[in-house]
Amino acid sequence: MGVGVRILFFRFSYFVRLVAASLILIGFWPQDALAQTRINLIRDAEIETIIRNYATPLFEAADLDPAAIGIHIVANPRLNAFVAAGQHLFLNTGLLIEAANASQVIGVIAHETGHIAGGHLIRGQEALRGASMQTLIAAIVGIGVGIATGNGQATSAILTGGSGIATSNFLQFSRGQEAAADQAGLSFLEETDQSATGFLEFLEILEKQDLLSSRRQSPYLRTHPLTRDRVSFVREYVNTHPGGTEPSPEITKSFRRIQAKLIGFMQPFRRVMRHYPKSDTSLEARYAHSIAYYRREEIDRALPLIDGLIELEPDNAYFHELRGQMLFENGRLEESLPSYKNAVRLDPSSALLRMGLAHVQLEIPDSRENHPAMEHLLYAIEKERDNPQIWQLLAIGYGREKAYGMSALALAEKALRLGDKVTAIQQATRAQKKMPKGSPGWIRAQDIKITTNLHP
Repeated sequence: MGVGVRILFFRFSYFVRLVAASLILIGFWPQDALAQTRINLIRDAEIETIIRNYATPLFEAADLDPAAIGIHIVANPRLNAFVAAGQHLFLNTGLLIEAANASQVIGVIAHETGHIAGGHLIRGQEALRGASMQTLIAAIVGIGVGIATGNGQATSAILTGGSGIATSNFLQFSRGQEAAADQAGLSFLEETDQSATGFLEFLEILEKQDLLSSRRQSPYLRTHPLTRDRVSFVREYVNTHPGGTEPSPEITKSFRRIQAKLIGFMQPFRRVMRHYPKSDTSLEARYAHSIAYYRREEIDRALPLIDGLIELEPDNAYFHELRGQMLFENGRLEESLPSYKNAVRLDPSSALLRMGLAHVQLEIPDSRENHPAMEHLLYAIEKERDNPQIWQLLAIGYGREKAYGMSALALAEKALRLGDKVTAIQQATRAQKKMPKGSPGWIRAQDIKITTNLHP
């Protein structure tokens, strides 16, 4: 029995800003357990930048190329992090929100880096090297269903239907691999002069969960076997290696902002206000309040708060971006444009910020904005060639320039990334009809048709 995979791209849907991949798998597992499983991948320039800043020194200490490792934020409240397909690191929002400090998250990243550096790929994962994000997540969702239902056959069936991979141990590591990843992670922390205390704290949290029933345990514990020997080893290491610095004030500040942003966007208004009472005047509290009011469509309360933060930190690209998002989603397109331009001016290397600005420019009925929008999109696509939303916006931009062949080619590229092979072939064929035979665009369209036909 197969499984349907559909990816939905939302325009400015909460803070799943511009690009949020929502894979909905509806199938055959028990209705009382999971009638519908969904994975939301959050794209947020600020959060991704901060997490990558945490991870890059660890990747470099492991002699890994940071640019080759994908970092993905999963909108899931459960405590979890995992590596899949060799060089993709996934962190749940639940881990980022529940962690007591940045050191705990950095410790988890160090451990997962140990898995990457050690090549701890399960046999089934080998088949996913180079797979599309859709295929990769289809496999991960299959594991999620198996864990939630306790039904290994359901897991295997989903993996077979979704990606041609059947193994119920896809994300599970052996105890030996866990110990090796611990040792490697500790060495990476030591090499980067970072304390391992946070990682020990995280393992101690898991140690308490080890006594719970499997249904109440975090997914992390079920895919990363925990033993007393592991905890004892890390505890002994921390006791005998008192060196290593705790996170700097700058790292602590950035982590608190991640938490404020996630809580503000993902939790109900009352819970946000309980976590950050009105009496809390800290920057992160005001950040969370501004987001919470914006989500309640109380723009008159949200804007003054974000304006106050911009006054405090005028060079913060992400405050400007949020201000632009608030205005854009409330139909004030032209007012939002300066905020997005400020965000890109302050962080011109961000593909997501450029994509956000280009999106606004394409929505504004001013043809003068089309050319700069295309420049931003062409820059962004070079950095994120597998981002379907950029291809969608490029198709719109090319259409406005009456470059209909390139517009069709961009739609073919988008369909290819989404696994929609029928549309990919249709749009590639349409592109070729509108381009000179043998031109670079015509050849690329032919490549898409050949590639798609080779992998039906």
